[in-house]
Amino acid sequence: MKTRFERENQKEKRMKHLHENADSSLPYPYYSQDIHAPDHGPEKRRRWYQAKALAVVVRLTLGIVFIYASVDKILYPAAFAEAIYNYKIIPDMFINLTAIILPWLELVLGLFLIVGLWLPNATFLCILLLLPFLGALLFNVARGLNIYCGCFSTNTEVVSGASMVWYLLRDGVFLLLALYLFSHVFLRKRTTKNSER
Repeated sequence: MKTRFERENQKEKRMKHLHENADSSLPYPYYSQDIHAPDHGPEKRRRWYQAKALAVVVRLTLGIVFIYASVDKILYPAAFAEAIYNYKIIPDMFINLTAIILPWLELVLGLFLIVGLWLPNATFLCILLLLPFLGALLFNVARGLNIYCGCFSTNTEVVSGASMVWYLLRDGVFLLLALYLFSHVFLRKRTTKNSER
């Protein structure tokens, strides 16, 4: 079985051979910049690279958000446990465990996003973390409660003026960013697999 390096080297040789026997006006070598760039003309390739750059920005943004969100919770787990209790969704026996594990999970996922490690799974886990938070906020809005989110700070005095609408909009934007990143990573992974066949 050929290694990935051998397959990419063989593909590059094949593309170079095709270029040498094709119209000299064709752009060359687009694959020297990215071996998985689509061969659909310069305009589509430009849009493809723009989407790739946007995905990097989104990935770094979410990574910073998750790391920032984890710091205060790690430093003050008791205050974060109180914020979780205010949601009145998680059973009491799981509140302390959640308050300890969740911030560290956010920190690890944030580091993975920034480094670019384990991206498909890390992005999927980010979505799984954001969905319950957003769902819990919606649930409490439906009940007419204006609770403290506890997403970025355990100090209720600092954010006491924030409203549930702001929490929903903010977490909704984060969820949309995570969904965009997941779709980009998933499609790129599928394109990579197809190019290696």
